[in-house]
Amino acid sequence: MKISRDKVDICRARKKKSVTELAEAYGVSRARMNVILNQREVSVVSAGRLADALGVDVTEILED
Repeated sequence: MKISRDKVDICRARKKKSVTELAEAYGVSRARMNVILNQREVSVVSAGRLADALGVDVTEILED
């Protein structure tokens, strides 16, 4: 699945979460979270976990 970095950043801004806080909610290090966000192509499970960590529906972070 392709995630949109811009949409993730918008969700982070709405929730007032830093990358570090997002990484903690996801369960990985900040460095690993940056890799996940920059690679854009993630597994279905990773997309779901990222959406859960942001507290949004997975469709809100997918590329159009």
